[in-house]
This record gives sequence, structure tokens and C-alpha cells, in this order.
Amino acid sequence: MRKDNGRSSPARPSYTASADPLPGGVIGSTPDSGSGSWGSSPCPAALTVVTIAERFNGPPGTGNGGYVCGLVAAEIGPAAQVSLYLPPPLGVPLELLHTRPGPVRLLHGDAVVAEGRPADVNIDVPAPPSYEEAAAARFELDHPFPGCFVCGPDHPDGLHILPGPVGSQLACTWRPGPHTDPVYVWAALDCPSGFACMPPGSASVLASMTARLDAPVEADGEYVVSAWKITSDARKHWGGSAIHDRSGALIACAEALWITPRPRG
Repeated sequence: MRKDNGRSSPARPSYTASADPLPGGVIGSTPDSGSGSWGSSPCPAALTVVTIAERFNGPPGTGNGGYVCGLVAAEIGPAAQVSLYLPPPLGVPLELLHTRPGPVRLLHGDAVVAEGRPADVNIDVPAPPSYEEAAAARFELDHPFPGCFVCGPDHPDGLHILPGPVGSQLACTWRPGPHTDPVYVWAALDCPSGFACMPPGSASVLASMTARLDAPVEADGEYVVSAWKITSDARKHWGGSAIHDRSGALIACAEALWITPRPRG
């Protein structure tokens, strides 16, 4: 699906890669001038070149939706709504275009992969299970993408967030280790909401996330990741997710829309 952004693109300056990769192996670039301008004119937009490392996959060959939403949200702030329009490609240069004022778009050539904007996030977050209950929960579903960076049991260095049933919710524990950047918090909020709301046995895909990050996560922190179903309408399914620390304080929360593809043939 292609979404036209409705405006002509400004002339593209040349780019030099920044000295350090952004979190998760995403390579950043900035205009040569470093002045935030296209030549001598006031800058109508900020443009960053990014490459999503192949290990940050969701379904095979495409980027994990929550990770990609977090990449877009990093240009917005702690509360944002991000929609996915195309499967995010891995290992190829993409462009983050932030119009001012206006949305942030992740572009692959002329195609809009994702679009985000600030959001007023008010999510009804249920009380989470205790840390002990979450630790005892066991993942019981037939995993559609076992190599997923976030929830795949077969991913060699993924987050391994595999929530199991605790009452009316799904939950598991999480220690972030090196994955403390907000982009990983968005990722951690992604898959659990899908497991909570998608039909059993389906391979639904993330269409949009609205999330709010209230506090950072610590590398050695102990957290409860929880998720719950909100509602479904035909092929559309809404789920919520949250991260609490061991004391029960809310760290982050999200509401996500998942869509079950139409059967082929």
C-alpha cells in the first residue's frame, strides 16, 4: 500500500554518516552543512538516513513493527501514534523525514513505510499481575514467527518476551540488559498486544501503535510486561500492553491495532 504525502520533495543535499550508530545498529546521517537548512533557505524538514539492521526482524525479511514504530517515535517524543503502511525493509537505506510542523515519515524511495505524529495518550491500563505471577506464566500459543526479535524463542539475541496467561491478561517478566533505549520499549510493547487480541492460529500484523513512555527502563531492572484484549471487528483487532516495574509503577503503555490478512485464493 502506498500513501502519497501530498507534497513535492525538497532538493536532497549530500550526506555524511554520523560517527556513532544510533541505538540498535541504525545508522544516522545529517546534512553536510550541519546547520539544519537546505542550503541558505530555512529548513522545511529534517531528513535522516537510517538502515534497520537485519536482526531487528519481525516476520521473516521485514522489520519488527514495534521497533520501527519506536524508531519513528524517537523523532517525536515520549507520546506518539505511529501507523505502518508497508512491511519495513531490512538492510537498505531508508529516510526519516520530519516536516515542521507536521508528521514524521519513514520513506523507502517515494513509498511511505510508516508515519507518526504526537498523540494525547489516555489508555485504561488494568492492574498488572505480580512479578511472581508473571514469572510463573508460560507461553502457550503456536508461534507464527519464532524468529521475531521481540517475541521469537528462536532469535539468538532477541528480547524473548513470551507472555503467558494470568487471569484475563497475558504477562511475563523482562530484564532489559543492553536494550534500554526507548526504541526497545516500543518493541517490548508490540508483540504482547498482538498475542492478546489476534484470533488463535492467525498471523495478524501490526497496523498502528499509540504509546506513552512515562519513565526509562534500567538495564538491571525487573519489569512485568502485560497485555490484554480490547475488542475486535472482523479482521481488525485492538490490544493493550504495559510495562510496570516490580513495585507496580507504570513505565510505559500502548494500544495497538492488528489486522488479519485476507485469506489467499
